[in-house]
Amino acid sequence: MTALESWLSSSPGSAAPLWTLEGLRGADPVLGFALVMLAAVALAELLHRKLRAPRMLGHMITGALASPLALRLLDRTDLDPWKPVIDLAIGVLVFELGSRIRPRWLIDNPWLAFTCVLEGVLAGLFVAVTLVWLGAPVPSAWLAGAVAMSTSPVITLVLVHEVRSRGQVTERLLIITAINTALAMLALKAWNVVAAAGSVNIGNELLPVITDAVVVIGGSFLLGVFAGWLLAKLNQPLRDAAAAPVLQIALVILAAMVAAQWKLSPLLALLVAGMTARSKMGHMLTVEPQLGSAGAVLTVLLFIALGMLFTLDGMATLWPWVVAILLARLVGKGVAVALLARLSALSWRQAAALTLTLQPMSSLAVLLAGNTFGWASQMPGVTGGVLQALLIATTLSHLVGPVLTKWSLQSLADECPQPAAKGA
Repeated sequence: MTALESWLSSSPGSAAPLWTLEGLRGADPVLGFALVMLAAVALAELLHRKLRAPRMLGHMITGALASPLALRLLDRTDLDPWKPVIDLAIGVLVFELGSRIRPRWLIDNPWLAFTCVLEGVLAGLFVAVTLVWLGAPVPSAWLAGAVAMSTSPVITLVLVHEVRSRGQVTERLLIITAINTALAMLALKAWNVVAAAGSVNIGNELLPVITDAVVVIGGSFLLGVFAGWLLAKLNQPLRDAAAAPVLQIALVILAAMVAAQWKLSPLLALLVAGMTARSKMGHMLTVEPQLGSAGAVLTVLLFIALGMLFTLDGMATLWPWVVAILLARLVGKGVAVALLARLSALSWRQAAALTLTLQPMSSLAVLLAGNTFGWASQMPGVTGGVLQALLIATTLSHLVGPVLTKWSLQSLADECPQPAAKGA
């Protein structure tokens, strides 16, 4: 028996050959993840070429197929060893998103700033009120509304890179995504304070929660400002463009570790760091998409992990709440964008495109509100049914949202270059 035949004959955790489904289930998790990554890249390219679907869709579908939801090749606990890498991938994208934001634009166009706030507030309000009307407990409904305020920064930024869109809708999508994600974080912190306010012993329960919220938000903001300022200072003596991504990744890791050590929000700190660096350096700041090839690999891993977290459990009974979350969120964002479209110099067609691009929902707001990167289950007292409906709605928005966003940017907003003709 050759070495290759011996390697393929069985996996360490199973007597079945590695090339069988049972053998793959018993394979080493690291080997299993490597095989899943290969399959994800192949499926993504196939879907992109045949259906023009966003590549991230192939990555997430592969993750879902490998998860306990389908083939059970990987358990969700297999993500634990990869958690620092996945956290780094999220941090890299959030930092890059911050670096794309120009706060000066909000001063020059105050109606745009008002749009950024109103669309998040109305989306959260519509979701919460609709869930209460359908019989959901009030605290859980408001929590779902807070999460529903945000648009997924990860999906938004990666999709903008893939379709290479440029224009008013794209720039507004990026800045609104950054702001509504921060607003969702503030809303979740406020929800924690209000939930603790129901405690009898205010001194022991409420004050620590308020103090924690202020420390996390204020400390994360200050850390982000310092990290952005530090990047600007360290970047000045550099003359080698290839060193810039290395410096930026090192700063992302450093800021994230300091934030985690001080129990702050690493993602809020990185978002502010990117904005500060852009403000200090202007056009001198060059941030490669996903901070280069290494970041692109991390992004594929991140989307596989997102796919593995997909869930449709309870869909048969929870579908009214799931539909309510998705539709109320769509209406809330659409009403806000439409009300202020003309005042902020946006055409109706662009307003429709912007509304649809904002639909990919994210649970990242929960991570932003969490102290440290921990997989957040830091919302005590939430009704299981509402939380599960929120997770199902997030799953569906991750499947449909990227397609809607890509179509809106390409066809409605017309902000993507046409692909080069073959042989040209």
